[in-house]
Amino acid sequence: MTAALLQSSIKSLPLLARGKVRDMYAVGDDKLLIVASDRISAFDVILDDPIPGKGQVLKELTDFWLAKLAHVLPNHSTGIRPEDVVAPDERDQVVGRAVVVKRLKPILVEAVARGYLIGSGWKDYQATGAVCGISLPAGLKQAGKLPEPIFTPAAKAEFGLHDENVDFEHVVKAVGAEMAARIRDVTLRLYQEASAFAATKGIIIADTKFEFGLDDHGTLHLMDEVLTPDSSRFWPADGYREGISPPSFDKQFVRDWLETQPWDKTPPAPRLPAEVIGKTAAKYREALERLTH
Repeated sequence: MTAALLQSSIKSLPLLARGKVRDMYAVGDDKLLIVASDRISAFDVILDDPIPGKGQVLKELTDFWLAKLAHVLPNHSTGIRPEDVVAPDERDQVVGRAVVVKRLKPILVEAVARGYLIGSGWKDYQATGAVCGISLPAGLKQAGKLPEPIFTPAAKAEFGLHDENVDFEHVVKAVGAEMAARIRDVTLRLYQEASAFAATKGIIIADTKFEFGLDDHGTLHLMDEVLTPDSSRFWPADGYREGISPPSFDKQFVRDWLETQPWDKTPPAPRLPAEVIGKTAAKYREALERLTH
């Protein structure tokens, strides 16, 4: 395992943006270098302690799913090695954790598919009996399996704010009826195919979010991270039951520990103990190994 990378410092390419986890650089006019750091955020605050190996897990899992789902629609992959687009002394920052991708025009909608009632979907259902304008049967329980997967989009928020659940009409207004329907249909197909595969590995994908972009010809592409513990809820099938929030392959250890601390969920966050960092790193690694082996 290489040393943890809290933030990349590539000087040979122009820095375009830093997200919660990824640093993005321009490679010419038509490509991007995306570096998955080991940063971790909780409650929309980036923590000072990285999770060693997390960036590699996110990159490897995304590569795995992009290859598995490439028959559904095109994706951002270029096949260019990240080591070939940076200076020689910067290669250690990109090996195993970076990708060179097509520069697409992002569609500013979080395309969320849900197969189970958890998180903000469970809260919406308790309040209104619906999720993102989709009415659901009465009497469903927390973590209950939905009659069929649903498309529950979210509006992308400004950095540091929560994405907000919206209805399908919001997507229609943003991108037009034809593209909205295409995004909905392909989101549900990706989710259903991934869920069926994950089930063979003993993992339930409760929900996930996809990001899409358009190339110069207006062709829809899958982009950014895909079906990782950061963008999805993975539950071990043998630990699942209705009525509770099941254990998951993500930053659960971090969130649970932070909830015990006297902290108002504004920066700076408390420093993480070594035990929490280690357990979280192991949980990310386990998700990768169970899905890809």
